[in-house]
Amino acid sequence: MKVDYLSDIGRQRSQNQDRVALLKNGKRQLAVIADGIGGNRGGDVAAELTVQLLGQNFSKSAPKTVKHAKKWLQDQVTLANQLLIKKSHEKINYQGMGTTMVAAIFLGNGIVVVANIGDSRGYILHDHELTQITNDHSLVNELVKNGDITEQQARRSPQKNIITRAIGISADAEIDVNAFTLELGDQLLLCSDGLSKMVEHQKLTAILLNKDATVTEKCQTLVEQANQAGGLDNITVLVSEFDQERD
Repeated sequence: MKVDYLSDIGRQRSQNQDRVALLKNGKRQLAVIADGIGGNRGGDVAAELTVQLLGQNFSKSAPKTVKHAKKWLQDQVTLANQLLIKKSHEKINYQGMGTTMVAAIFLGNGIVVVANIGDSRGYILHDHELTQITNDHSLVNELVKNGDITEQQARRSPQKNIITRAIGISADAEIDVNAFTLELGDQLLLCSDGLSKMVEHQKLTAILLNKDATVTEKCQTLVEQANQAGGLDNITVLVSEFDQERD
């Protein structure tokens, strides 16, 4: 499997509150992106602590099955949630801090378990079609699902940054978690909303479909496109390509 990632401050923010990591434990890998919220009130700390906790625990004991991976991800998010709430009570600057997250555990043979909370996203490119495989936990997405606004209106809505779930904000931090099987040539894209809110779906698809580009070059192009569109937020992307036949 080929994989790379890139994080960029964007063109409007004074600091990068996104965090990203890729960790190995034997044949299994964990990819995680966290997008801190709370502005100058510790969003970067929330994202950093979340990625660190998942990474440290994955290095100690990585799940081996889909069932175990699903439970492991929920358990880690629960632990991260408890940690952030504890930290937010220790320092006034940390009050209100939290983070969104999207994570993937690659179990081998094309099997990947993907979890998300908030509006950081996961996509799979299969047979020339890019499909969002995560559900945004956001106010505008609820409005779209209810038929109150269209997806185009959601992209322009002044409420587009209001999220309905996050790590560190309330006592409950419930993730969505699902398993997928990648075929030869399929790609997995994980990203913060600094990409998904700036670059149209068609353009994301075209960049991933470029057969002459490496995963590293695709990450660079995705970030460049988000910045060219205004770079209103931090931008973090991770691209992986399944380049083996399944057993």
